[in-house]
Amino acid sequence: MRAAFITGGSSGIGFAAAMQLAVKGHDLALFARDASRLLAARDALLQAAPDINVETYAVDVANEIALAEALSDAVLKLGAPEMAIASAGIAQPGLFHAQSADLHRRHMDVNYFGTLTFVQALSKPMQDAGGGHIGLISSGAAFFGIYGYGAYAPSKFALRGLAEILHLELAPANITTTVIYPPDTDTPQLIEEKRTKPMATQKITEGGGLWQPEDIASRLIAGMKAGHATVAPGFQMAALNRLGSLIAPLLRWHQKRIISQHGNQ
Repeated sequence: MRAAFITGGSSGIGFAAAMQLAVKGHDLALFARDASRLLAARDALLQAAPDINVETYAVDVANEIALAEALSDAVLKLGAPEMAIASAGIAQPGLFHAQSADLHRRHMDVNYFGTLTFVQALSKPMQDAGGGHIGLISSGAAFFGIYGYGAYAPSKFALRGLAEILHLELAPANITTTVIYPPDTDTPQLIEEKRTKPMATQKITEGGGLWQPEDIASRLIAGMKAGHATVAPGFQMAALNRLGSLIAPLLRWHQKRIISQHGNQ
């Protein structure tokens, strides 16, 4: 059993995935910005699975050089991972005219390019080790344009495209790529997201319920091990995954109706 590498591994879905893989016996490498949260996560993981090794790296996934160096060090210490999950992400909703170009770039740097660097750095070592499983975390915002997600949604659209290509191109190396589309999940990121989320956006995105990170993590891990290209938990995400392009006109009409009632709030 080889190690698992997880970005955003100190909280939310990333930490939940780390815990589930730890109790199965995987050594872990966790990557996140906050060193103190990483150490707290490490302590919790070792309490649950005292026989594993946990390496932590305080790094911003948007910093390509620093992330690549951290990943290289983790491979040197733990070997190429069997499971690689890119969970780090940001979501700061807001109306297009109020969001700066820097904020748009930040979303792409973290959500898309941070994931891209992660996969580029690990796919060759994983191939050399005989293969493995890569898990990417997108969003329902990758299925259709949502009012108030001008900076966030394009980064998840891009990630969706990357995941579909990787699923095809990495398969000959015995590497599966799975992308999950979580509904609203009870994580620190969701709390932060709500600080700037316009009222119309809240109304548009409600209906999928509030999921726990442990449930999303378990579905992602199961999908990765099964080699599924996509995982779409819940009725709402499943419908969007299968029918998004067909029902796009209806979704636009629905949003315009809500925007007329709650726009700019």
